[in-house]
This record gives sequence, C-alpha cells and structure tokens, in this order.
Amino acid sequence: MMVLSNLLFCGACSKGPFGLMRSMMGPKYDGEYGVPPHDRQEAPRRHTVRDTLNNVVIPTFDIKLLQPTIFSTYNAMKDKSKNALRSDVCISMSAAPTYLPGHHFQTEGEDGKLRDFNLIDSGVAANNPTLLAMTDVSKQILMGNKDFFPIKPADYGKFMILSLCTGTAKIEEKFDAAECSKWGLLGWLSNRAATPIIDSFIQASADLVDIHASVLFQALHCEKRYLRIQDNELKGEAASVDVSTPENLIRLIDVGQALLKRQVCKVNIETGKNEPDQNRGTNEEELVNFARMLSEERKARL
Repeated sequence: MMVLSNLLFCGACSKGPFGLMRSMMGPKYDGEYGVPPHDRQEAPRRHTVRDTLNNVVIPTFDIKLLQPTIFSTYNAMKDKSKNALRSDVCISMSAAPTYLPGHHFQTEGEDGKLRDFNLIDSGVAANNPTLLAMTDVSKQILMGNKDFFPIKPADYGKFMILSLCTGTAKIEEKFDAAECSKWGLLGWLSNRAATPIIDSFIQASADLVDIHASVLFQALHCEKRYLRIQDNELKGEAASVDVSTPENLIRLIDVGQALLKRQVCKVNIETGKNEPDQNRGTNEEELVNFARMLSEERKARL
C-alpha cells in the first residue's frame, strides 16, 4: 500500500513590493497551471484513481465539510463517486493553505447524482500518513479483501512500514512561552518569517503519529519492521516548500544521498525526539534489508 502526501506547486507567484500585501489577501500562487487541460467528460479511464499501477491511499481535507476525504484504489473500485480523476486528486492534495487555492470538482455516483468535493492540502488531515496506511490495510483485511494475507486486522507485528519524509527545518527554538503569551492573531500567523500556529499544528500531528507508530512496533518487539527516514535539520531554501530552482533541486538530491549514509533514528519515548538507533545500521542498509524481506515474502507467497 502506497500513501501519497506531497506538495506540488504550480502557477504564477506574487512578487515585488506588493507581494506581502498580496499574500495577506490570497494564496501565493494562483494555481492556473494546475487545472487539468483535458475535457473531464472525455477523460480516458486510465486517468482515474481506480486504475493506478499500485494500490494507493491519498488523503485530502474537505474545507466545506471540515473532515478528511480519503481516496484509495480499493475505495474507487467500490464507490464510483470516489473514482475521481487523478489530476483532480493530486491538485487537491497539493492545495496548501496560503500557497495554492482550494480545489473544487464533481464526480458522478452509481445513481447518477453528482458529488461535490471542496478540498485542500492533505497535510491538514494527515501530515504524517503512516496511521492512515495502517488503518486502510486493517480495513481491507477486515472486509476480507483477497489481496491481503488472512491475518488479524490489528496484527501489526506482521506489517512493514516504510515512511519516507520530505524533511523539516532545523528546530531553532526561536520562540518561548514568555514571548507567545504576548501575541495576538497576527503574531501567531506571522512572526519572524515563520507561521507559529501552522508550524505547531503540523509538527505536532506528524510527531504524534511517529511516536505512536514507533512505540507500537517497539512494544510488539518488531521495531525493525518500522523504518522512518527523515531529515530534521534542513536549512535555508532546502527547508522551503516551494523553491523549485535547479540549484535547490540539486541541493535536495545531495541532502537525500547524505541521508542514506546516516544511522537509522527512532523516537525517544521520553523526549519525543529522534535519536540514532544503536541497534540498527544506516538508512541505506535498512532499505536493503526491507527490500530483501519483501522479496522473500513475495517468493514465499508465489
């Protein structure tokens, strides 16, 4: 099962002396180049969620209903209204507040009725989608899906989780309780080139999921079946979410290659911080072990 939760920025950006004022009045990008160019009525069937090459789970958030909306290959096979165009789903999961506009589209159900979606960035619902993946697998097992080995839905000791993260900026500890106690609305929304309230929500939700998954697999004595690869010390443009210059993309490639050589980290359940796991090798070595285990499992099933 593959869970997708990424950002894809497209469209014209506000620049110049009016950039700050523009950002207070609307998204940074207009999203114009993200609109699907083809006619939805004539879109080939291969462009929909149910026809993905791999089984995927894609989280979004419906701003009108104020609840997560999850698209998946299996749901699309059972519910025609969830078999949306992949372009619509990808635009929706990338519509990060303040960066890109929300995305509205419609699908048709089995009864011919139209279903409306008013979606924004998946990070609002599942910035770390690990539990989402685990839940969807458990759901398919519970429903008797023959694509899954007949184990108990909550037998997480037999799960293998590979969590590949996009990296976060180095925690600079720039704010404290004394300072934030003086903030009003604007202080929480924009302060020293940061958005404290958004950063807090996003960091907290991602870390809590990592802590939960890490402790769960440690408690089941199968911690080597959970591998999270994350760089928590990105700086400058490497830590940005929308700088896609050739120079920065090359810089990110270098970051990823260096990350492979680092030792695997795990969450300290007392502090909540990631620390090197002395009982495991580098990220690259653990990825090779993951591939070996998956290969052996597939051979056994065949």
